[in-house]
Amino acid sequence: MIELDNRTTLTIDISLLQSIADTLTNKEIELIITSNSEIQSINSECRNINKPTDVLSFPYEEMPMSPLGSIVISENFVKEKASELGHTVSDELALLFIHGLLHLLGYDHEVDSGEMREKEKDIIELFSLPKSLIVRNQG
Repeated sequence: MIELDNRTTLTIDISLLQSIADTLTNKEIELIITSNSEIQSINSECRNINKPTDVLSFPYEEMPMSPLGSIVISENFVKEKASELGHTVSDELALLFIHGLLHLLGYDHEVDSGEMREKEKDIIELFSLPKSLIVRNQG
């Protein structure tokens, strides 16, 4: 189940995101949609990177019945990338959600041998979404 905290005016299709989550986990996920200024503050506080970013993931400690974690997504990045790449806001939000969810599940494209990229690719094909974040960044 996704617990949505939408701190913006962005319209969210939670059913698509829930379908994606259901293919990967049965744990609860907190999803926060926020502004660039708030995600910059979180990024600065938690990662010592004082700039806005598109998506952040915070896994929770594994315990029986504990939620999987929190995903924070910037509304500004969603709208900008959707416009720039010519797809819908809903598609871009789904791509960032997938990226964040895979990080919650322990994937890390910065240190793995392509496993996260392959998993992302499989999921975006399953849901007929445009190119993923990693695929866009790798060429």
